[in-house]
Amino acid sequence: MFPAPAVILVGLIIVYPVLYTGWMSLQQWFASSLTPPRFIGVAHYREILVADPRFRDAFFRTLYFTLLVVSAETVLGGAMALLFNREFWGRGLVRTLSILPMVATPTAIALVFVMMYHPTLGVMNYLVTRAGLSPFAWTYSSRTALYALALVDVWEWTPLIMLIALAGLAALPKEPYESAVIDGATGLRTFWHITFDIIFVMTQGGPSNATETINLLLFNQAFSYFNIGYASAMAVALFAIVMGASLILMKVRRAEWSSP
Repeated sequence: MFPAPAVILVGLIIVYPVLYTGWMSLQQWFASSLTPPRFIGVAHYREILVADPRFRDAFFRTLYFTLLVVSAETVLGGAMALLFNREFWGRGLVRTLSILPMVATPTAIALVFVMMYHPTLGVMNYLVTRAGLSPFAWTYSSRTALYALALVDVWEWTPLIMLIALAGLAALPKEPYESAVIDGATGLRTFWHITFDIIFVMTQGGPSNATETINLLLFNQAFSYFNIGYASAMAVALFAIVMGASLILMKVRRAEWSSP
């Protein structure tokens, strides 16, 4: 009974906004107007599913961006973990320097990359031209803006994947590697049949709207257009999508764990 007040308070802090958002998703209300909210039922949800191409585009753009950055971060982070798991001079210093992007503040990272991506004054186009290529528009073009942002995300969060993989590598037993060397296994076969398999078991596989993902679209609807009701409906729809994906993942994992 002693922690009951704290549990109730935390429950209210979490539950009330969820219920309020669900209720507001059924209302027509622009916060910039002086009119009170008007109940319209599930009209917002019909608009999201049928009549709003921006939501559909933002949804698939979010999926594409996620697949792009997660794939790149997994490959690069795994490669860095394999490199830093070896003994070499200055390994501790290099490891420390490699995680600095992850601890930097997002605002500072954004400001730095805005300057780096400048078409004429930025260092990125300087490096590109020095390599003999034509300069890019980076975030100033709808064709390259999403990839420019993906590059920032990969630079910032690859160290996290590296740390996770490095922790798995550090816990690997030495005996399988010694047996592989005796049997004449190559480095690639050793990685694929020993390192990858053991880590997988341990971690369980562990402009012009060009970069507008669902969360940014939701933010704009709420705080740029003040369309609180429609933004609430988007939030509930996003919650349902994430919850559905989580339930599917839990079911797959449960089937893997229960299989002999």
